[in-house]
Amino acid sequence: MITLEKLDNGIRVVMERMDGCRSVAIGAWVKAGSVDENSGENGITHFIEHMLFKGTSSRSAKDIAVEMDAVGGNLNAFTAKECTCFYANILDEHVDLAVDVLADMIMNPRLDPDDIGREKGVVIEEIHMTGDIPEDLVQETLAGLLYAGDPLARPILGKEETVESFTRESILGYMHRRYTPDNIVISCAGNFEREKLMDELNERFGRISPSHDGSTRVYGEKRGARLFKAIEKDIGQVQICMGLPGFAVGEAGQYPLGVLSNAFGGSMSSRLFQHIREDSGMAYSVYSFTSSYSATGSFGMYAGTSEKQAPKVLDALMNEIENVKRSGITPDELERSKEQMKGSYIIGFEGTSAHSSANGKAMLLRNKLYSSDDVIRKIDGVTMDDINDIIPYVFDADRLCAAFVGKGTQKLADSFK
Repeated sequence: MITLEKLDNGIRVVMERMDGCRSVAIGAWVKAGSVDENSGENGITHFIEHMLFKGTSSRSAKDIAVEMDAVGGNLNAFTAKECTCFYANILDEHVDLAVDVLADMIMNPRLDPDDIGREKGVVIEEIHMTGDIPEDLVQETLAGLLYAGDPLARPILGKEETVESFTRESILGYMHRRYTPDNIVISCAGNFEREKLMDELNERFGRISPSHDGSTRVYGEKRGARLFKAIEKDIGQVQICMGLPGFAVGEAGQYPLGVLSNAFGGSMSSRLFQHIREDSGMAYSVYSFTSSYSATGSFGMYAGTSEKQAPKVLDALMNEIENVKRSGITPDELERSKEQMKGSYIIGFEGTSAHSSANGKAMLLRNKLYSSDDVIRKIDGVTMDDINDIIPYVFDADRLCAAFVGKGTQKLADSFK
């Protein structure tokens, strides 16, 4: 059973007790992502995530690591375009330690200027590393095309010049804006005593001053441009990534597009995998994917292949798009895709971490909770009419964007013009 509580200062707490577990997953979700940055502070959300592990007023970075390791706990974090999450997985008997460490990191970060200077070098190396990973680079490039001119186009890691500009004062100013009770959700799943855990959360997180972030998020406007970009790079493979319109979280087309994407290129029995990899052997990795944000979304395709095969793979991708536009998918593909999605979802949703993550993200970004039964019903409810209704909107050649990384890629981009 999922329950929603509130701390005295207004922080929302989502609790899901899971009988039979001996662990607890707890996440502190913050509505702070790259969409909340201005161009001059791009990357500061991710940088703060790093800095909060560098020690607090009472714990060094080593202390944080040693305390969690000593009880077999796991502590980590991630930054996304719309949120940041700090989370811990720990045995139920040590949940109070996880609460204390998470609260200490978020409320009392040391932010030592020397640590900030050193961490700039770490993050800049991370930016360089992303540029050296072709699949990451082509995905990031596509996002920049799909959302050109929109905050969603900003890279989560930021840029080298913006990271170099961060100071203790700019970090504290950003945290003061975004790390407020109305922007925080704490999500707990596993074996815990509700009243005892609420007391712990109020004691630790309740010291965040009640306040309201008055800023308005403005991002995710529907993009209409047909854009292409080639990055010539001397690597062994050519990376192809194409994007089309999609749907926001909660939009009527979200689940139909998920089912369609799964049939198109989301599984081993999908069209892209069977036709491009299995039948022709033109690519080892080929798939489609969806991205859904609070205000918009996209549908994408990826393939990694050789320079020689790249034009053929690109033609094959375009042919599959035309086939779907012309004939849709078959009833067998529809049912197989739905069953595969349900199986993957249920198998991936069995642990405490998955429950804590799903509940925290839904409450933070949608202010709404969804049970696993809700998700299964939405997948089951997708009909062939739903699929056919979204195909003209999604497979719109006038809004196609494509990114290419590798040798000879400018010729691929020119072929679209």
